[in-house]
Amino acid sequence: MDERVSFVDCADGEARQWDHRAGCEVRAVLDRVGDRWSLLALAYLAERSHRFNELWRKIDGVSRRVMTVTLRRLERDGLVLRTVHPTAPPRVDYELTPLGASLHRTARVLSDWSDRHEAEIAAARAAFDATAGAA
Repeated sequence: MDERVSFVDCADGEARQWDHRAGCEVRAVLDRVGDRWSLLALAYLAERSHRFNELWRKIDGVSRRVMTVTLRRLERDGLVLRTVHPTAPPRVDYELTPLGASLHRTARVLSDWSDRHEAEIAAARAAFDATAGAA
């Protein structure tokens, strides 16, 4: 039996790996927010709405194609709202939905934790690398 533990409590009080739950979207959601660009996009959109090019320029290293795919996935998940304005040329704005804002607040807690423990993590990595290199 698989002994991995999930972040999700099941109705019977037991924890199970989310991959094994029929129809469970937890893994897909965690994959989305754990990708390289989604949280950065959410962070900038938490400040205010942005046009595509404006957001794309702020996120260093992301290609236009990947930015497009990221925003589409966030929109599909209900985290980002895409608004097309009937102008010539069309203007498209992206903003957080209330669900996206709640995810941003949650991600901010993790980011703050990372900032507070950055030195400890760096020390642990250095100790591990020194030990692993000696072995």
